[in-house]
Amino acid sequence: MSFWHLVLLALVQGITEFLPISSSAHLVLLPRLLHWPDQGVLIDVAAHLGTLLAVIGYFRRDVGRMILAAAGLIGIRAARERLAGAGEWEESRHLVLALLIATLPVVILGYLFMKTGLVDALRRVDVIAATSIGFGVLLWAADRRAPVARGLERLSMRQALMIGLAQALALVPGTSRSGITMTAARALGFSRPDAARFSMLLAIPTILAAGTLGALTLLAEGPDAPWGDALLVLGLSALVAYGAIAGLMRWLARHDFGPFVLYRLVLGLVLWVWMT
Repeated sequence: MSFWHLVLLALVQGITEFLPISSSAHLVLLPRLLHWPDQGVLIDVAAHLGTLLAVIGYFRRDVGRMILAAAGLIGIRAARERLAGAGEWEESRHLVLALLIATLPVVILGYLFMKTGLVDALRRVDVIAATSIGFGVLLWAADRRAPVARGLERLSMRQALMIGLAQALALVPGTSRSGITMTAARALGFSRPDAARFSMLLAIPTILAAGTLGALTLLAEGPDAPWGDALLVLGLSALVAYGAIAGLMRWLARHDFGPFVLYRLVLGLVLWVWMT
């Protein structure tokens, strides 16, 4: 695999993972458009690990509190007392439980998709075109019609489950995991920055689960695997994803999802024309 092939893959993964435009769609389309061979499981895992490091780094304060809250929930008293002393125990515990509940649907349905072969069957250009347009319109509608601007402190477990069920739709390429979870959060009345924050924090257990499954298939490759290529992709995707997260959060503090909706519509229409 050439150097520029690796760089382009890392750039695409880093930019699209957290923007509501579907990273899976772009990673499916890229080899077809450029006639490149599939990059393999190791490079996929490295790219996702890079984006995982980026989101953990950007939301490091939230992640630190969540780790302490998780430790407190399993009975580690010192962790709970530390959060309680800072007045952060209830909020952090609530967020951890909400993320766990929201993660369950995609784990269960993802397993079923893999077992039934639907994951590969849906990796089609017509599917990506339809989902890019359809879920783009849905994002626009939810963003425009959101009734209020709640903060995450008002997120109920029922609402977390609803966002998690929406996330499971992202198993279909072109839907966008970040896009559909932000759409669901906006439809439930949460502010744009808080919708994005919960979506990105929800990416942590989701990417961990997907990365673990991918890593299990690498055990047979051993030292012959292209580890140098993987490290390049990991580092570059982490840097690019961090910049994409920072840019998105700044944008949503003052603006709406309009540019991302427009991009999805144009992408979908271009793909339809290409197919015909």
